[in-house]
Amino acid sequence: MKKIECILRPGKLEEVKEALNRYGVHGMTVMQVMGCGLQKGHKEVYRGTELTINLLPKIKIEVVVRDKDVDDVVALVRKAAATGAIGDGKIFIAGVEDAVRIRTGENGEDAI
Repeated sequence: MKKIECILRPGKLEEVKEALNRYGVHGMTVMQVMGCGLQKGHKEVYRGTELTINLLPKIKIEVVVRDKDVDDVVALVRKAAATGAIGDGKIFIAGVEDAVRIRTGENGEDAI
């Protein structure tokens, strides 16, 4: 099993959720996060003082999928989230040793 973490533009959340649901990924965790990268943020003036805002709002989606589904899920997230501009986000993939469904006690792929 693999955990896929996607950091995306907030405006792309619905498109990515719909793509994941169509593929059959129904369990996901979604968080509002702040971050910076190549986008570097922007400058604003507040009460006459110039401020550099370098932490920008992003959305983080976490899903756990079977090993055989990783390439398909990454491809569909890339397609749904891409705008072609700096700041589209990143996808991180990490191994998951085990998973347990609390309600039933199922573990491994049966739990996801």
